[in-house]
Amino acid sequence: MKATEKLHESGQSLWLDNITRGLLNSGTLESYIRDLSVTGLTSNPTIFDHAIKNSHDYDDAIDRKLKEGKSGEALFFELALEDLTKAADLFRPIYDRTNGVDGWVSLEVSPALAHDSVRTLAAAKELHARADRPNLFIKIPGTEEGLAAIEEAIFEGVPVNVTLLFSAAQYLAAADAYLRGIERRIAAGLNPAVGSVASMFISRWDVAVNDKVPESMRDKLGIAVAGQTYKAYRNLTESPRHERLLNEGASRQRLLWASTGTKDSRASDILYIKALAAPGTINTMPEKTLKAFADHGEFEQTLSAQGEACEAVVKAFSMAGIDSDLLAAQLQTEGAEGFSNSWNQLLCCIASKGVKVRKAS
Repeated sequence: MKATEKLHESGQSLWLDNITRGLLNSGTLESYIRDLSVTGLTSNPTIFDHAIKNSHDYDDAIDRKLKEGKSGEALFFELALEDLTKAADLFRPIYDRTNGVDGWVSLEVSPALAHDSVRTLAAAKELHARADRPNLFIKIPGTEEGLAAIEEAIFEGVPVNVTLLFSAAQYLAAADAYLRGIERRIAAGLNPAVGSVASMFISRWDVAVNDKVPESMRDKLGIAVAGQTYKAYRNLTESPRHERLLNEGASRQRLLWASTGTKDSRASDILYIKALAAPGTINTMPEKTLKAFADHGEFEQTLSAQGEACEAVVKAFSMAGIDSDLLAAQLQTEGAEGFSNSWNQLLCCIASKGVKVRKAS
């Protein structure tokens, strides 16, 4: 039995943090579902930028859409929806079998809207309606303005992947927005079963601090913050408020570990997969990390038992001059700016591709 299958059977979902037209057309994604226990996937502007820039798989579609008068953001979302609806259809049997617990794909709203809750909500509703797939999440960042859009999107029945979360406090704020949306649906007599995941970014913590702390503390902070967040997640999902909503038929917002590819060349290539094995959660992995774990993976379900140890690690970083609260806010701001930059690069990439395919045609 492959390590990926063992991890899945332990109660954690394995999602792929990648999508390309090549993965879809070659049958590779189907093989990951069949052979590596992959049960969902996520996407972001950087992923699409690389997919379009580094292949010719999108050239014909870009040429065709340009001739139809489409460009920029509108052209991109047509490309993305073509890929993601096809992927959603591949995962649909898993979605149906698990009653909507698993089998999801994710599409991000324009990062340019990260601080505009009204336009974020409008974009989320439009994209979800255009996709017309029940197992497609709309990704909305857990920024202050994003939280308002998350609550409204959930109330409107739009499934949401809350992205760019970096701490237990940020997770709890996102979870509260989700729960408020569900509570409003119940009060309005609407079906409360609206799917959601909360995506906690891990490796960026260690990238930010590794050069500022002793060697013995390298690659420890991200996992410790994840442990804090997992404890908060378990406490919330076992709370009377949450139990009341489950009793009304609500879904459980699942905790997702994002940014789990190892960035430190001196560390294990499956560092965050081993450390974050925890039932009831999702780990969305880069393709390289997924293959590495399938090849030589091992894990122990220890995250739930490391609460005190994780607190001690965060405290040690504090004594070393790392303010985790300030850093969490900084990482979220930088993450939003990074996605916005990737978005601009993506639109430039599409425009550049358009020029090339027009010259070649």
